[in-house]
Order: sequence, then structure tokens, then C-alpha cells
Amino acid sequence: QVQLVESGGGLVQPGGSLRLSCAASGSIYSINYMGWYREAPGKQRELVASITSGGSTNYTDSVKGRFTISRDNAKNTVYLQMNSLKPEDTAVYYCNADVHSNRWLFQNYWGQGTQVTVSS
Repeated sequence: QVQLVESGGGLVQPGGSLRLSCAASGSIYSINYMGWYREAPGKQRELVASITSGGSTNYTDSVKGRFTISRDNAKNTVYLQMNSLKPEDTAVYYCNADVHSNRWLFQNYWGQGTQVTVSS
């Protein structure tokens, strides 16, 4: 079994910054894909950013230039540095990962979510 544990959410003023972390633990052979999603009240969950084990990244248009995703493969951890935060960034942020338990099999996992609130 694998667990994804997020941390780093909170309340921040517009223009401020937060850094989210997500650590994977358990039966892990390797992790290829890791991503951050968010779900705002009344809206569907959306992909914010993703990163492969090789470092290739992808961002949704609304966060390009403001958010940076990175990972530490040795620690099975993914980060999301969020700068210039806007009220519309307010949401529950979820970590997601494709975790390989061996060379051939993988399963997709979600974290429990961390609240990010941008408000003055």
C-alpha cells in the first residue's frame, strides 16, 4: 500500500506565496508521473501541474509563470511552489501519482488534499 501525504497549505494574501509538498511512502519501486490537481467549490477537479521522473513538466495556462513543480526522486516527494497567488487559486489541492510496486505494475494514488485560501 502507498500513501501520499500533502503539506504546506494555508491562508495567504493575494500576491503571496506558498509551497506545497507531497511525500509518497509505502511499497514503492518507482514513481513516473506526479501531479498536482485542485478543486474549487462548485468546480470540477483540474490539473494544475505535472512532472515525470525525467523532469518533463506541464502546467495549466492559468498558473504558467507563477507556479513551479519540482520533485526529489530520492525522497519520492513532489513540490509545488506557488507565487503571485490570486483569489481564484483558492481550492483544495491534491497530489496524484502513478506508483510502480514492481517493474511492470503501477497504480494511481491520490493524497487527502490540502486547503489553499487566497484572501485579504
